[in-house]
Amino acid sequence: MKTVHRLERPGCGCGENEVGDGLLSLDEALARIARKSVAVEEVETVPLQHARGRVLAEPVVSATLSPPFDNAAMDGYALAASALEGEGPWVLPVGDCIAAGHAPGGAVRRGSAVQVLTGAPLPQGADTVVMQEHVLREGDRMVLRHRPDVGTHIRPAGEDMVPGQVIVGAGTRLGPREIAAAAAAGAGSLRVRRKLRVVILATGDELRPVGDPLAVAHIWDVNSPMLAAAIAAQDVEVTVSRHEGDALGPLRARLSCLSETADIIVTSGGVSAGAADLVRPAIASLGGETFFSGVAIKPGKPLTFGRLGKAFWLGLPGNPLAAFTTWMLFGNRLLECLAGISTQRVLRRHVVAGTMLRHKPGRCELRLARLAGFDGLGREVIMCPDVTNSARVSLLPLADGLVLFPADVESVSEGDLLEFVQFFEN
Repeated sequence: MKTVHRLERPGCGCGENEVGDGLLSLDEALARIARKSVAVEEVETVPLQHARGRVLAEPVVSATLSPPFDNAAMDGYALAASALEGEGPWVLPVGDCIAAGHAPGGAVRRGSAVQVLTGAPLPQGADTVVMQEHVLREGDRMVLRHRPDVGTHIRPAGEDMVPGQVIVGAGTRLGPREIAAAAAAGAGSLRVRRKLRVVILATGDELRPVGDPLAVAHIWDVNSPMLAAAIAAQDVEVTVSRHEGDALGPLRARLSCLSETADIIVTSGGVSAGAADLVRPAIASLGGETFFSGVAIKPGKPLTFGRLGKAFWLGLPGNPLAAFTTWMLFGNRLLECLAGISTQRVLRRHVVAGTMLRHKPGRCELRLARLAGFDGLGREVIMCPDVTNSARVSLLPLADGLVLFPADVESVSEGDLLEFVQFFEN
């Protein structure tokens, strides 16, 4: 078995800052997106029940002790174990039953017990809870045969949280786990960054809306609905603009209008070097900046990143598979940066090749892969098609992610390790 080196390793051909012909490596392109992006500043307050998927602008701080009082961890009997005399067994009178949500009637007397239910506050003087299964109840008395340890089955006040403790940090995207912690901290509302405004603009004379009749030389617009679905999230407002043809004037006017309201303009097509590739010239004519154009990957080489007015611009290739893979790798990173997420998802992990795979050296290849279980050592195994075709999307529903072939790797054998990027649903 061999390991195909990580892409950022010097000398592999994919991790250098510039890898020839003015192309950036995958990692340098991601780093440049992170360096150039600035999180939106506007924040708003939302109720806790509507906060899922939003990004915290301010930390969640505990308002009180949690739990706020010593309470029973299970159904049983509260007593003072430290007051038990002799070797036992002990026969103790049992007082009233305390249920969750009800205050104790008074202190527990030495040599007696009080029945408590899970979550009930402990009466003063009790230092342990004995499980009901460990006692013999005889009317208003109980028989205890074994001495319990002090502190058993008690949840002490402040065991989970204390006042002023940071429970969820700023820059966290809120999911069910974070919302649970915020609720326990007493946060009924949260300060979050405003939603990002993303506009999708597909370009090309050949495109027609999905389902419309197709004339000769026309194709359906796959990228708009695909990207809209990929970008959709609780902290993003996605708008699909009417597609634009291959004419500089109308394209220039559309981009100028979109740049006034969008945080991100996502274009597909028109960023290569052909006569009909007009997106970059249109951006340039409007005074926009281009931070990079071209990444040493396959598919997705024409990927371009820049800015037009207040909007960032991500120019994706026109072929659907290339548009999808570049959005997953680079678009999601741009969203995370603009949303102010402090801890970005770990994209890559190692998996095992299920069969021998070949690769044409030159560029880092992003090939669709399907997770196919585990090998005898517990490592994840992937299966891949023999080649990558940037215009084919029929295999996308069967894929779990992408494997990355470094530029200088010609082949890998069955059992070799490759880097894998899993597709995440927002």
